Amino acid sequence: MFAFRAVVIARKGITLRSLATTAASSSSSKAFSIPIIDFSKFQRAQSSAEKQETADEIVTAFKTSGFIYLSNHGIPRETVQNAFQKSKEFFALPSEIKDTLAWEDPRSNRGYVKIGRERVTQSKDPNEIAKLREKAPDYKESHEIGRDWDSEWKNMWPNESDAPEFKRTMLNFFQTAHGLHVDVMRSIALGLNLGESFFDDKINEQCHNLRLLSYPPIKSSLLEEDGTARAGAHSDYGTLTLLFQDQVGGLQVQNPHTKEYIAATPVPGTIVVNVGDLLARWSNDVLRSTLHRVVAPAGKKINDTEKETPQRQSIAFFCNPNFSAEVACLPNCGSPAKYPPVNTGDYIVGRLAVTYT
Repeated sequence: MFAFRAVVIARKGITLRSLATTAASSSSSKAFSIPIIDFSKFQRAQSSAEKQETADEIVTAFKTSGFIYLSNHGIPRETVQNAFQKSKEFFALPSEIKDTLAWEDPRSNRGYVKIGRERVTQSKDPNEIAKLREKAPDYKESHEIGRDWDSEWKNMWPNESDAPEFKRTMLNFFQTAHGLHVDVMRSIALGLNLGESFFDDKINEQCHNLRLLSYPPIKSSLLEEDGTARAGAHSDYGTLTLLFQDQVGGLQVQNPHTKEYIAATPVPGTIVVNVGDLLARWSNDVLRSTLHRVVAPAGKKINDTEKETPQRQSIAFFCNPNFSAEVACLPNCGSPAKYPPVNTGDYIVGRLAVTYT
């Protein structure tokens, strides 16, 4: 059902071989792929034509699959590894410490979320989500971090003695990810013929969410029950998501033509970037917000009747427009508008409010 093609990337004279997924569906002739795009060609472009070429590649991919792998993105490997290490150390803390940092309010969207508290889904019905959460909770824990200078909502940090360098590391990573987000949004603006700086003053308030994620080891049988996954099928809420994932795997993306799920196989050195619901809405669905989920990879046998899935880590940077911004149909994205204008803050908070218990 799934075909794989080898992709070769030239990086500083080194050939990087990886696997990019291409789904060949038995029920549709339309193939589905997540391309690897070398972002250094945009960031270091020597001409406007070179920059436009990469912008067009990105927008074309976002129109079709809604997902890309971004290579040569400018974030050093050591920076990502350090963020993963500090995240791992945080989740290894005793529950009594993490629980003092518990997530409290969708308007804040900050703090620790224990296993089973969140149930991601496409539903917006609180009662339906509550039933899903009771039947098949998401098997993950997370810690949510926002801009640290917010006058109303404060981040929830562990004591420095409990998690040395955690706060400094995550604040630096937040800024690094925001910088990349700005560059990717500039490429999208160029690809939509809006002018490179179109989004700059609409995303400069950094109303983003840095989410650290830990998927603990779990008996495989618990993830084989009806409707159960490490994270259920959903689309993201904002403009873009920058996903840093380890090599365990488990992310799957839905082919919108066949409704089949394909594996977004981890590609070393890349970031998975996908379109969120607000950017799809902003673009009048020219750019695609695609369903995805996290499932368990093959488990390791622990006895004659049971297997255990391995621990998985990821870091997601959920990019949002300024919460004061109005999201309405962009120029060059068709007419009539499919959606009425919406305030970013109202939209994001409304989606979060029904996701958590």
